[in-house]
Amino acid sequence: MTTPIHPATRVGHVHLKVSDLDRAIGFYSGVLGFEVTQRYGTQAAFLSAGGYHHHIGLNTWESLGGTRPGPGTVGLYHSAFLYPDRKALANALKRLSEAGYPLTGASDHGVSEALYLDDPDGNGVELYWDRPEADWPHDEKGGLMMTTRRLDTAKLLAEAD
Repeated sequence: MTTPIHPATRVGHVHLKVSDLDRAIGFYSGVLGFEVTQRYGTQAAFLSAGGYHHHIGLNTWESLGGTRPGPGTVGLYHSAFLYPDRKALANALKRLSEAGYPLTGASDHGVSEALYLDDPDGNGVELYWDRPEADWPHDEKGGLMMTTRRLDTAKLLAEAD
């Protein structure tokens, strides 16, 4: 038996290989609203929420002009960005809607509500908020019972500013 990882450990950032840096910045900054904290010339950029050094790294070091991975290949399924509350997620949905950016899905997982989409390079992106832990569904033995149900995006959008 190994010692578990420290419980305060968190995912700090995701770093993605992209085919077109400006297009990727246009999505992560222009559509989602992350701020560019630093650019490394024409090959890399770092973006964040709230002034952190970076939550997202983007680079073309090995992928400039590259193609999307095809079906049946391995790689990142999606990166997930946790919003502080439902209203913030509603505002993210409003940004996507105003930009005409399509969702690939929207789910209520019991513990969270999530929006799914693909970035311009086909990388999956999840935008979500967690319900308070006290509201998470459990079975009769106390085990966590995550679900996947359709999220009412019209109702969520109605909560946006």
